[in-house]
Amino acid sequence: MDLSGKVAIVTGAGRGLGRAYAEALARNGASVVVNDVDEAAEEVAKSIGGAAVVAPVGSSETAQRLVDTAVAEFGRLDVLVTNAGILRDRVLWKMSDDDFDAVLNVHLRGTFTCARAAAVRMREQGEGGRIVLISSPAGQRGNFGQTNYAAAKAGIAAMARTWALELARSGIDVNAVVPVAATEMTRTIPAFAPLIEESERTGTPLPAWVRRDEGLGTVEDVAELIVYLASDAAKGVTGQAIGIGGDRLALWAHPAEKQVLFADGGWTAAAITQRWNEFEPESYGIPAPVAP
Repeated sequence: MDLSGKVAIVTGAGRGLGRAYAEALARNGASVVVNDVDEAAEEVAKSIGGAAVVAPVGSSETAQRLVDTAVAEFGRLDVLVTNAGILRDRVLWKMSDDDFDAVLNVHLRGTFTCARAAAVRMREQGEGGRIVLISSPAGQRGNFGQTNYAAAKAGIAAMARTWALELARSGIDVNAVVPVAATEMTRTIPAFAPLIEESERTGTPLPAWVRRDEGLGTVEDVAELIVYLASDAAKGVTGQAIGIGGDRLALWAHPAEKQVLFADGGWTAAAITQRWNEFEPESYGIPAPVAP
């Protein structure tokens, strides 16, 4: 993909998936503003010939600084990737207000403020753009101990659908990416931690069945989807939640009514009790990997 002339911002790009996104965009010709909370952002920016903004996302001030840096350094803004995130995992009865607020501030508010600032700039330019929001399987299915993270990631997918509607007339495509890769974050997910630890212990790649059936691979496996969504080839692809990991590329379904029952005159509690078993309940949680 040729991204020459395009300017991108990637938040949380000092390490892990964010770094892979920034490097892949730059490798394909884009100029990249690299954001993170420490000097890792400067290291990555230097290595790819980009610009660095060292600051935590969440505030409107940081969001505007990112956009202003893109314009000052490279003259415009074409792509935003909102990847920054933190974890504060606790079960519900042990999660503090600070645990909840910290995660929502970085993931949800940080996505909102950065996307708003980027949308304003892209609309002013009048040439369209790409906004790529990073969600998670936890936001699609829930995950034990991740009330804050799952809620934020579900909200991010909802924002992608909403902004796809609002920004369509401006030619700005908005999508949510649902990545799965071996990172510091995924090692906290009970379903994946043993697989990642074994791969790191032995130095061998993840097994083929893990890459295919579970969609778990490297950060580099995910980065190519970001390149595609940033490119002209993806023009008009918008409002989608797209999963990628290992050898697997998937289109997630939007929430929809699965089954419907009717009662003339409306429902009473007794009537619901009588007919509830006609429904087939949905599963929830991230399924544990099953070896072949």
